[in-house]
Amino acid sequence: MNLILLDANDFLPGGNRVRLDGRRARQVREVHRAAVGAERAVGMLGGTLGRGTVVLVSADAVEMEIVLDTPPPPPLAITVVLALPRPKVLRRVLQGVTAMGVKRLYLVNAWRVEKSYWASPLLERESIQEDLRLGLEQGRDTILPEVRLRRLLRPFVEDELGEIARGTLALVGDGGSARPCPSAIAGPITLAIGPEGGFNPFEIELLQTIGFAPVALGPRALRVEHAVPALLGRLAEFGRVGPV
Repeated sequence: MNLILLDANDFLPGGNRVRLDGRRARQVREVHRAAVGAERAVGMLGGTLGRGTVVLVSADAVEMEIVLDTPPPPPLAITVVLALPRPKVLRRVLQGVTAMGVKRLYLVNAWRVEKSYWASPLLERESIQEDLRLGLEQGRDTILPEVRLRRLLRPFVEDELGEIARGTLALVGDGGSARPCPSAIAGPITLAIGPEGGFNPFEIELLQTIGFAPVALGPRALRVEHAVPALLGRLAEFGRVGPV
């Protein structure tokens, strides 16, 4: 945990003191081994970052005095359209893209996506929010991404995606493309990434009809959880940011 993420209900009455219990308290007490007087990075969900000073450590809680005075890092200027991966991969991807600064993610269907994936409890709002929060903690950020589910690919592409991608560089990962993925793009990007095995030819053509250009990282076939950060890091030159 690189950041202790706070909610409004963590605050004790009458000041800037917070009380943590559960997972966050255990992390501070058992992993950080923070004693009274120790400082840790904190952030208010949806708000600013700062520092917290431990003022109490007990068997069931940790209390801190906090100062919030730093804006969160700017977002990564990439909208991600991702074919729904296997459920346990989904958790890693959600946490990873959140840590990297993605603020808009669409999870979509594709021919190679197993129907059973859509029944996973990991797609329930509470589960998605938990993974997004873990990503914020990792990336020292406070602004939750927007995650939307689209179970029908063709209507989504034909009715929504063109407008979503308007004014951006629209790219689709395609291992069969002869065009290498560009790097360090200065403007906003919309990036579509397929499932294991990639989008099929019809899906690639469908995306091309609304302006998506197929690109590849090279001759190696990557798993989704490896391809996503590789593409984001190459396109954004990780650390360069811009408006979403």
